[in-house]
Amino acid sequence: MQPSDPSTWEFPVTDALASAGPPWLDGKVAVVAGGGLSGPEGGVGFAMAWLYHRNGAAVAVLDRDAGAAQRTVDGLRAAGGVAEAFIVDMTDDADVARTVDAVLERFGRIDVVADSIGGGGVEGIFETSVEAWDFAMDLNLKSAWYLLRHAQKHMTEGGSAVLISSGAAEGRGPGLPYSIAKAALEKLTTGAAATLAPRRIRVNCVRVGMIWGAFAAHGMDQKQREIRRQNVAMGVEGNNWDIASAALFLSTDAARWVSGQILYVDGGGFAMRNVGQAGAK
Repeated sequence: MQPSDPSTWEFPVTDALASAGPPWLDGKVAVVAGGGLSGPEGGVGFAMAWLYHRNGAAVAVLDRDAGAAQRTVDGLRAAGGVAEAFIVDMTDDADVARTVDAVLERFGRIDVVADSIGGGGVEGIFETSVEAWDFAMDLNLKSAWYLLRHAQKHMTEGGSAVLISSGAAEGRGPGLPYSIAKAALEKLTTGAAATLAPRRIRVNCVRVGMIWGAFAAHGMDQKQREIRRQNVAMGVEGNNWDIASAALFLSTDAARWVSGQILYVDGGGFAMRNVGQAGAK
């Protein structure tokens, strides 16, 4: 019961969050899968790697593209950061296990795991080949599972993992292997969060809306880009930094009591159109 006389109260700002601020990740090690700089816009993984560095973490950049990984590492080092590139096939469980061991040998600990791997699987579910279906699951779902299953064994208490999903996970159709894999990724998030909660390791997921970045730029012209922007409720296009900022929050003690959540970062979803109101004259 609180004292009834306010003059006896202590001013209630003793919690760590009341005085916390950047750098949030000082002394910690962040592992970013897909963290290479693969195009002039950069991708979500690159943006996460940069923000983790800006908040004091040493960064392990995992990517299959050696040149892209090194571009990120060179940029982080030029800015005074500590970073190392690790070339890995995220769809190969043994290679992921080897890479996690190499990260641990280099840095001695793992505090944050972020996985931005995704793509492919955009054929219809009844038109796609078995091989293409399997690749979509490997790339969008199993890669994250591989990383989590090996990294979690070495993560510290209070550690955090962030996975990157897509608004396609909620779409009603048409059915795509990509959207099905991303929906499963969100279930992996909640399952891993419950499993790791007793060790105080948090797992969350960012569901990405219609942002512009390296991924979108690969398959979309400026006219299509503008149509997408008009379909965002806020009428404003997001970008990689909007996603990375959300991932950073989920990776720090600012979100110390947040786990098993799917955070929508999508400008409010799809724009509503004025098509009248049911029951109105």
